[in-house]
Amino acid sequence: MVSIRKAPLIGCLVFLAAAPAAGQVGIAPEDGLRVAEAIRLAEQIQERVWPGWSAAPFELLLVTADHEFLFGAKVPPSGWTPADSVARLSGRVWQRPRVFSPAFLATFPAFGRSPVIIIGRAEATEKTSTAWVLTVMHEHFHQLQMSRPGYFDAVNALDLSRGDTSGMWMLNYAFPYDSVPVARAMAALALELADAVEQPSAARREAFWRDYRHFLDSLGETDRRYLRLQLWQEGVARYVELRAAEIAAREFVPSREFSALQDYEAFGILAQRLRDGILSELRAANLPVQRRVLFYPFGAGLALLLDQSGARWNSAYFDWTFLAGAGSSGP
Repeated sequence: MVSIRKAPLIGCLVFLAAAPAAGQVGIAPEDGLRVAEAIRLAEQIQERVWPGWSAAPFELLLVTADHEFLFGAKVPPSGWTPADSVARLSGRVWQRPRVFSPAFLATFPAFGRSPVIIIGRAEATEKTSTAWVLTVMHEHFHQLQMSRPGYFDAVNALDLSRGDTSGMWMLNYAFPYDSVPVARAMAALALELADAVEQPSAARREAFWRDYRHFLDSLGETDRRYLRLQLWQEGVARYVELRAAEIAAREFVPSREFSALQDYEAFGILAQRLRDGILSELRAANLPVQRRVLFYPFGAGLALLLDQSGARWNSAYFDWTFLAGAGSSGP
């Protein structure tokens, strides 16, 4: 969501926090495990998933029923006080009474500084622990997008906010979701994209890119800019979430404590579920019903199609500002 929004162990690692000192609030053991595992996963695989990703900030605000905990902030915003530490995580953990919804899931500059992941507990966001960790990876990719020089200037230059200074226009923009011609065209295009991803061939790819550009040309200019933004931002983040799951399944060894959680799932299972979900959502595309959510699998499908070309398209990702164009072989 926006971005305003879905190694072998050595010895025994203990993630349980010590008893909180007076005035401090303790973090539930399972929450400490999840945050620690997400950070450890990022440190180990993010450069394999996307070169340069490690340059992104990694501040995370965990929302619980009554409190919020801020990880990764060297200097806390005003109003935050020290919380109990979490083993295996360096740096201070800060806390304050809850402000955001316990089901919140978003990334944005919450404190007027670098982008911060704001996320509820796995239970509140209706995710298993492993899925929650991968969602953090999705949101961490938004931190890379939003921390790049010129990102906010580029977003403002799209001129899509229509006076909304809250950022909610990214969710509420009046895209023609209910237009029958637009919905029919996108459903046909989504089905074509799923076929091209599942049955790779140069002919299918070329036919899809041709039809995709015709679809873009059929939209109004502002609608086209909004779609490109969403595909670039949310769609590619969904793709990165899938790639993180696939690489984690091959290369990452979950900690003993994390894999012992009652709702733990193997990363390989989640990787297959994510890929199947992208394709099934494309095949069942219904723009009036799915609305903006359809842009997630559609953008992920575009990225998977670009993978088939063998080119290192992600090296040019930040040059295609909001998928404005990438020559004859891409968006």
